[in-house]
Amino acid sequence: MTSAIQPTVDVRRSEERFKTRLSWLDSKHSFSFSRHFDPRNTHHGVLLVSNDDIVTAGSGFETHPHQDMEIVTWVLQGSLVHQDSTGHSGLIYPGLAQRMSAGTGILHSEKNDSWRLEGGSTHADPVHFVQMWVVPDEGGITPGYEQVEIDGELLSGGLTTVASGMDKHANSSAIRIRNKYAALHAARIPSAGHVTLPEAPFLHLFVARGSVTLEGEGVLAEGDAVRFTATGGQRISAEEPSEILVWEMHASVRDW
Repeated sequence: MTSAIQPTVDVRRSEERFKTRLSWLDSKHSFSFSRHFDPRNTHHGVLLVSNDDIVTAGSGFETHPHQDMEIVTWVLQGSLVHQDSTGHSGLIYPGLAQRMSAGTGILHSEKNDSWRLEGGSTHADPVHFVQMWVVPDEGGITPGYEQVEIDGELLSGGLTTVASGMDKHANSSAIRIRNKYAALHAARIPSAGHVTLPEAPFLHLFVARGSVTLEGEGVLAEGDAVRFTATGGQRISAEEPSEILVWEMHASVRDW
């Protein structure tokens, strides 16, 4: 099925993304989302949504529904409060991976309740996070929630599996998603460090913080993304401390 696909490396710059700006939200969308729609930009592999969100303190997404979607949230700065209709609640912060399986239907809210006291004054901190949606293997599953601390694993500077439905990661500390063809990896690359991308029919690289150099393509700035098809194995190097997110996918929504 994927053998007929031509190898491509498609660089998407940060400024090219769809943008939603409200009084409390600065959101950049890598794919069609909400009122932004482009029929040529709806997904890559099984990844349908990759939103880069900054939410001001005391604000956030009020209770809203989801169905038949695996939703992974990765916080870069600050903290995010999650509550859902299955009774789960939690505080998501950098180094803690969170997955919500919407399944037959779930309601949830995400709020920035981060306030801090400094020098006798109260300060309000924004929360910066990336939220990613992948389609599940099957619809109509029971809604679920999982979060796990992987901050220690990230200290290695290499690619660390954050979320996976693939059998080869069954014994890792990654949260589980209901898609056996997909895995999310993260790396906090130190200055002068490097990682090597996995090989897969579909890869999606997102530069969450800093800047890196992609072998064969040059410098990628913060917010840039790359869609790889039928390729992989390229070297990613950093001249400054940087953080990347990489989706490894062995199927596409068109294969369903």
